[in-house]
Amino acid sequence: MTIQQKITSLRDELREHNHNYYVLDNPTISDYEFDVKLKELQKLEEENPEFYDETSPTLRVGGAVTKNFETIQHEHRMYSLDNSYSKDDLEDWEKRIQRILGDVPVEYTCELKYDGASISLTYEDGKLVRAVTRGDGYQGDDVTTNIKTIKSVPLQLKGDYPPKFDIRGEIILTLEGFAKMNQERIANGEEPYMNPRNTASGSLKLQDSALVAERPLECLLYSIVGKNLEITSQFEMLDKARSWGFKVPTVAKHCKTTNEVMQFVEHWDVHRHDLPYETDGVVIKVNSLRYQEELGYTAKAPRWAMAYKFKAEQVSTVLNEITYQVGRTGAITPVANLEPVLLAGTTVKRASLHNADQIEKLDIREGDTVFVEKGGEIIPKIIAVDLGKRPEGSHPTQYIQHCPECETELIRKEGEAQHFCPNDTGCPTQITGRIQHFISRKAMDIEGMGSETVELLFKEGLIANYADLYVLTKEQVMPLERMAEKSAENLVNGVEASKTIPFERVLFALGIRYVGETVAKKLAKAYKNIDALKAASEEELVSVDEIGGRIAESVVQFFANPTNVKIVERLKSYGLQFSLSEEQLENQSDKLKGQTFVVSGVFETIGRTELKKLIEDNGGKVSSSISSKTSFLVAGANMGPSKKTKAEGLGVPIISEQEFLKML
Repeated sequence: MTIQQKITSLRDELREHNHNYYVLDNPTISDYEFDVKLKELQKLEEENPEFYDETSPTLRVGGAVTKNFETIQHEHRMYSLDNSYSKDDLEDWEKRIQRILGDVPVEYTCELKYDGASISLTYEDGKLVRAVTRGDGYQGDDVTTNIKTIKSVPLQLKGDYPPKFDIRGEIILTLEGFAKMNQERIANGEEPYMNPRNTASGSLKLQDSALVAERPLECLLYSIVGKNLEITSQFEMLDKARSWGFKVPTVAKHCKTTNEVMQFVEHWDVHRHDLPYETDGVVIKVNSLRYQEELGYTAKAPRWAMAYKFKAEQVSTVLNEITYQVGRTGAITPVANLEPVLLAGTTVKRASLHNADQIEKLDIREGDTVFVEKGGEIIPKIIAVDLGKRPEGSHPTQYIQHCPECETELIRKEGEAQHFCPNDTGCPTQITGRIQHFISRKAMDIEGMGSETVELLFKEGLIANYADLYVLTKEQVMPLERMAEKSAENLVNGVEASKTIPFERVLFALGIRYVGETVAKKLAKAYKNIDALKAASEEELVSVDEIGGRIAESVVQFFANPTNVKIVERLKSYGLQFSLSEEQLENQSDKLKGQTFVVSGVFETIGRTELKKLIEDNGGKVSSSISSKTSFLVAGANMGPSKKTKAEGLGVPIISEQEFLKML
């Protein structure tokens, strides 16, 4: 046997042992025997560097240092999941699915919802090429070097895997591994970690991958995305991933009815405590991938999946004080400052009280003993008061009447839940809040500047609004606290670089109330430039797809304010993008304006997502269900019979993808 053959043979053998131990939980040799073989391979590789292989088992020990984690755009967005808490919620979800798909039998795959750090792994030709954190769903941090140290992540796949795909999962710490880490920390006189989830998440951003390799992290996989995967169902997808070498928990179940789904939920609500890792619910997915594609997504979540959350943990503690926060739009949020208490693995000191109605409804008072819950929300909430422990002489809470920051009298419009400070151009917290929103990652993404820097610049009188950022000089910034020459230079360069950010993100960055990312894209597409948007009336704005009266009123009010108009004009003069690019304009038209399309089935020459984008880029509207307002049903192969029947009954024209493309 040649040296190269010996190295290849050892690598294959060690990969198989790794898979048996870390994925199948079924080791076939002792740890000592494994270490002997690993050291033999290390020695051969060191002596023969010409046979280097990036997927070698020896690379899992770590050692590479990452100073800065590069931000990577996800090729396929990572969505959040909508939550449910009862069988009624599930049945309502099923009805929404049936309205879109029609009267067809729908089956489900149930999987446990692992409480870890989300990750997206990219494989090309069977090799791990990239690992990216979830981030904001659109982009995340490249943590490939650290992920390669996790033994349950295959570096080289086996079997009939596709040439390229992404696979999503959770990086978790087992309860046993977490306890062992804490025992070691306590023995070393260090503070123990609070919970497995946060510790797993923090591990991914350690600069030294050798430290990551020492932690007992695991990767549990549950979803594959890509093109031409030749997989027809979610349950089949899990089996395929398992056969390629991924660690996919075997507790997943194929269910034919919501009754079977609830049996699965009820079983694991009791038996989750027997699992070796933390789980906080069950994820229910429509099993058919064709139906998943047809159901599509809302702005935030897939319509074909739902997270059923187990009953939340509760604790009681004392509410010491109610304070009030002012948001960037002037919205006032009351906050409960609590006697610190341990809840679901973290120390809770604050909880949201939402608004005046919530305080009145629960009769929440300072000094009360309250029940705090941490369920589907990240921020804990107060769900009840222990009236038996209420102090004598307690008085009902009087909601504040004036802004805690600028003393302006608060207003509350009819039909709105929250009080507002109307002093939007003079309230310091609103001013800094708007600037912080402006520089944020999803908006202008100004490198070298964070929330604390904004506060400092405002405090020193260097900025009074976000337009002032564009006249800052390095000399002005350098004297600030914790600001050296290089960081001042990075800040000014980051501001300059933001001038290339596209129009829809600039529009989002302006912070117009109710204009989030999705609405900003809709408005940018509909009006093409800021001047056309500024001139639009409420009636015209409401005619734009998905723009309601509240959004329309807010946009008109924004541009009716002379201060806002002056700031926008300044930003234009500094060179920010206030119109769609030539490339974007070239790809758009009004050919389909006023027409509504429903897209159903599988298409040959163009993907469903691209087809929907073509409709929207040419002024049309895409709907998920057929009604009398539907202009055309674009039908592909394997279209559900109920949609065809409904379209024929309503007289809606049914066209092929070729006929649709001819329309353009």
